[in-house]
Amino acid sequence: MEACHSRSNSASQSTTAAQTVALHSYAGKSIFITGVTGFVGKVVLEKLLRSVPKVERIYLLIRSNSRYPTAAERFQAEVATSTIFDVLKDEGEAEFAALCQRKLRFVSGELTAERFGLEESAFAELAAEIDLVVNCAASVNFREPLDDALATNTLSLYSIIQLTRARKVPLVHVSTCYVNGYNEGTIEETIAPPAQLSLPRNEAGFYDVEPLIASMQEKLATLSANISDQDQRQAALVELGIELSQQYGWNDTYTFTKWVGEQVLLQHLGGQALTILRPSIVESTLFDPVPGWIEGVKVADAIIMAYARQKVTFFPGDRQGVIDIIPADLVANSIIVAGAEALGGMPAHRVYQCSSSEQNPLTIKEVIEHVVYEARHHHTNYRKLFLRQPRRPFIMIPGWLFHLGLGMAYSAGACWQTLKGLLGAEASVALSNLDAARKLAGVFSFYTRPRYRFSNKKLLALASRLNDEERAAFPMDTAELDWQHYFRRVHLPGLNHYALDAKRARLKSAAPQRRPVATEVVKVTS
Repeated sequence: MEACHSRSNSASQSTTAAQTVALHSYAGKSIFITGVTGFVGKVVLEKLLRSVPKVERIYLLIRSNSRYPTAAERFQAEVATSTIFDVLKDEGEAEFAALCQRKLRFVSGELTAERFGLEESAFAELAAEIDLVVNCAASVNFREPLDDALATNTLSLYSIIQLTRARKVPLVHVSTCYVNGYNEGTIEETIAPPAQLSLPRNEAGFYDVEPLIASMQEKLATLSANISDQDQRQAALVELGIELSQQYGWNDTYTFTKWVGEQVLLQHLGGQALTILRPSIVESTLFDPVPGWIEGVKVADAIIMAYARQKVTFFPGDRQGVIDIIPADLVANSIIVAGAEALGGMPAHRVYQCSSSEQNPLTIKEVIEHVVYEARHHHTNYRKLFLRQPRRPFIMIPGWLFHLGLGMAYSAGACWQTLKGLLGAEASVALSNLDAARKLAGVFSFYTRPRYRFSNKKLLALASRLNDEERAAFPMDTAELDWQHYFRRVHLPGLNHYALDAKRARLKSAAPQRRPVATEVVKVTS
């Protein structure tokens, strides 16, 4: 892989390499966080509130909506009620509300609008208050219309840049390991080149993506002008995103626009502290605040769910391929420690990968074995995941064989449909299952045919600079992670309880708050 950073940035990074990192860097500091309504953002916020008591203020950018007209109201309804905060609430609802009242400040704004939609004066006041920006916001839909993905994952960063420039405050930007696209082999913690089409570089050595962004915007404008039907336009925007992404060497619009976003930050934040932190596939928490906490169905879980419901029993992939999974609390710890380094160190550009594939590789074969074992022997423990015991095994086959088999099955399915009167509902179910397999493969098969391993040596070196107490409180190391224990005793139970049985899990957290959780500081302009 190629290193793409300026000499000054390299020098800054080597100068700080031997310095210790301490969480007391947060003492008296104010943090601005985006994406707190999302999965990773919630885990970061909970850990800060519970384990970094000396932080002064946490400003949260949250988009209001018709149901919740302010950020504070939406936070109280959609974030504060989350089970992620149950450990904090064990001390009492009133105590949790008081903690939020002391620490949290809310900004009602739109991430993709210029200056988040704030008046210039309000934006300037906000910039004057903060000491660190943590950008957790992203659109993680792999088949997002290109205009939406570009707005969220790339163009929104210009407002982030403007916010940090006022006082040259550090930025921790949460990206993804998969910005490395179709590149293969060992992926180092540096800036990945496009795997297929080349792009020009600027004088500092960064990829010049401004012409690429302009070209995409021109294509978007042309497409929107030529297609009036909304559904057809949305479908065309999805296909345009996939086409351009794969043309340049990325599997999907999400990873492509995240890579372009990284280049924007590198180009515009010269001389400032910028940390790009790339998690791999983020799944349920390992330790904190409880083992197995998860929100929603993630990449690996979509396939697990399809097997659990017997909709998909064969899938394209490499059984011996190493799939890179990282628990969410290790990601949150990495973000927080990277923030401490940025607050206490010299300005530099840093890239860290929060991953497991190099240090503690997990094969797809092992994942399948853990899931099938629980399905066969303990399916009654998973009331929501396994509605009944799966009768068929889960088979991972080469991609060419999958598509050949799918085509043959569709041909047979057409015959079944013709004879539906004789076969009853079975034909419809079979065709529905084939369609589910096809759709899942279209989105996720890239991740089940891995040809790469993500290095995390720099992140481990960062962890080594913590003292023993803080290293234990903020673990980032996957070396000792027991994957069998994680899947069978942590992740699958957590998926069943928190993600799939969410209504039941939220009963405790949904208790009425005794007081407002915090105050609104600025609102979006009308």
